[in-house]
Amino acid sequence: MDNWQSFIDEEKQQDYLADTLTYIAKRRSQGINVYPRDSELFNAFALTPFDKVKVVIIGQDPYHGEEQAHGLSFSVQKGIKIPPSLVNMYKELVTDIEGFVSPEHGDLSHWANQGVLLLNTVLSVEEGQAHSHKDLGWEQFTDKVVEKLNQRDEPMVFILWGAHAKKKGKRINRDTHFVIEGPHPSPLSAYRGFFGCRHFSKANQYLTEIGLTEIDWQV
Repeated sequence: MDNWQSFIDEEKQQDYLADTLTYIAKRRSQGINVYPRDSELFNAFALTPFDKVKVVIIGQDPYHGEEQAHGLSFSVQKGIKIPPSLVNMYKELVTDIEGFVSPEHGDLSHWANQGVLLLNTVLSVEEGQAHSHKDLGWEQFTDKVVEKLNQRDEPMVFILWGAHAKKKGKRINRDTHFVIEGPHPSPLSAYRGFFGCRHFSKANQYLTEIGLTEIDWQV
């Protein structure tokens, strides 16, 4: 299985993920707002094909405000206020990447289209309830995503911010892949070492060393 769709279809046949999706459908039927919408749950995989992945950025769970989450970790669609974590990512990019200009929107699709898989450890959330869908089965699914990527022969960069993302790092072969870890860009933790981490330029340096095109981080 060298493409995401066949992988996702197979996982949907497994009880754990079928139960997760059934629970989401039930909550929606009860009038609970669950983000992102169903059509965007697997958006990260639709925008970044398996064989094109060069960088994986792992976040925690989707934004839980109205119209924020659209299936890419840390990203919001144009017209939506830029969330604090992404504001901090832009601040770091300004100091890390020469010529980077802080954008006026938070849509990171341009990264995804270049091979940056924007993955959360949990792929859904209820409105106003951060991490409300933890332990529903998403962690098992995203563990399998990381294992599938880890098994690929071509090296890639994994950027792991925060405790939830770092747990995924235990599944990565660091002899094959380049793993960067640090604090989460959230205002609660960014000052503990996220600022000044230079993860974006380090990722590009590694990609250059293995003969791949750098990521254009400007969105």
